[in-house]
Amino acid sequence: MELSNIEPQIIWKNFSKLNAVPRPSKKEERVIAFIKEFGENLGLETTVDEVGNVIIRKPATAGMENRKSIVLQSHLDMVCQKNNDVSFDFDTEGIKMEVDGDWVKAKGTTLGADNGLGVATIMSILESSDIPHPALEALFTIDEETGMTGALGLKPGQLTGEILLNLDTEEDDEIDIGCAGGVDVTITQNYATEAAKGQTVRIEVKGLQGGHSGMDIHKGFGNSNIILGRLLYSGLEKQNIQLISVDGGGLRNAIPREGSALISVRNAQEFIEAATALKKDILEELATVEPGLHIHIENSTTSDQAISEEDSKKIILTLKSLHNGVYRMSPDVKDLVEASNNVARVELKEGALKILNLTRSSVDSSKYSVAEQLKSVSELAGMNVEFSGSYPGWKPKPGSEIVQLMEKIYTEKFGEKPHVVACHAGLECGIIGANYPAMEMVSLGPTIRGAHSPDEKANIPSAQKFWSFTKDILANIPLK
Repeated sequence: MELSNIEPQIIWKNFSKLNAVPRPSKKEERVIAFIKEFGENLGLETTVDEVGNVIIRKPATAGMENRKSIVLQSHLDMVCQKNNDVSFDFDTEGIKMEVDGDWVKAKGTTLGADNGLGVATIMSILESSDIPHPALEALFTIDEETGMTGALGLKPGQLTGEILLNLDTEEDDEIDIGCAGGVDVTITQNYATEAAKGQTVRIEVKGLQGGHSGMDIHKGFGNSNIILGRLLYSGLEKQNIQLISVDGGGLRNAIPREGSALISVRNAQEFIEAATALKKDILEELATVEPGLHIHIENSTTSDQAISEEDSKKIILTLKSLHNGVYRMSPDVKDLVEASNNVARVELKEGALKILNLTRSSVDSSKYSVAEQLKSVSELAGMNVEFSGSYPGWKPKPGSEIVQLMEKIYTEKFGEKPHVVACHAGLECGIIGANYPAMEMVSLGPTIRGAHSPDEKANIPSAQKFWSFTKDILANIPLK
């Protein structure tokens, strides 16, 4: 089945057009121009603010002028992840998509349904002539995935809407009314290099699921950086290890799926035997959730400059000590992760070390408690630590008028109550709400699986359900 034949055709048509435009985070110039041209071609008031957010305004349809005005909001950028055996350039190529039963997927890369389906939905409403709606402001933000700089750069007074509908939730039976904030924790240090003194061993971890470092952090998935740290630590008792290089993970908001390390040890066979014994334990631990995990530990002929045994030990001990995963569950919201950390990227190259973390929490104090724990252990090892990109969470308001309306519509349409939830992902609502405190906010979306990984896929029947639900919400917005 071709995408052009899927219902609702207007959504998949616009999603296909959007996915033909490269749109990595922090490289959104082409997609900004694409959306700007889209609005202008419709004859609608279209502006681009100083950070690159695009705002398109559409007047109310006949008879809807006295309803509360709406902001429809989604982000233009996408997470760019691919399988190692896939040749693909996110900077220049459009996403290659295919239909697999009830799902739309990409061929070995992220799909961009997060948040491309939200963008496509807003585009479809803007170009429609038969959908009743109040006055609309379509807000397309940039760089949500790697810093939320679009939302952070949105100034007060640019929007006049009274209700914001964020279309970035990934379960179609959920109405999201709160989310986590986050802070980037970056650990760095430069080390002198010297000739490797021993035999070279290569460790490779691959085949993990990966996933969203917020929404999936509680699922017990493997983290390639943590596994590498465990395997390296297993050799410290009997070996003097020199690190040559480490290359694990990628983006802060993706659970790392692959990683490798090149090391020098005095007795390679002894190290390989100890690490292989631990490998067996790790595979058994993760067998249920990570059936595709592969760990290779082998002699290597590659030899290069390494850092000293003393400095290598500090790095290995630090990597073994960094908190990864759930830090605290919320005592107030059932089954909600309050605070977590993702050890997202570990890179050691020619003596330069960089460890990237994303710490999340719906409570600012516990967010910084986790971040400070990472800072403390790293500084004990003589490393430099920087906090950056901090953004606030979004405090739930379950009794708001728009939430009650959406619950009523959902129950009547689908014969069951929706789940009114808060999530551990970072949505832009909290940031936008800081400058627009009177604006009611809620998030919804179609069902998406595997976001932030090459396994990302969007459910076709769910997109139909989401489209119908969104149109009914717009048609029933309350009076001013």
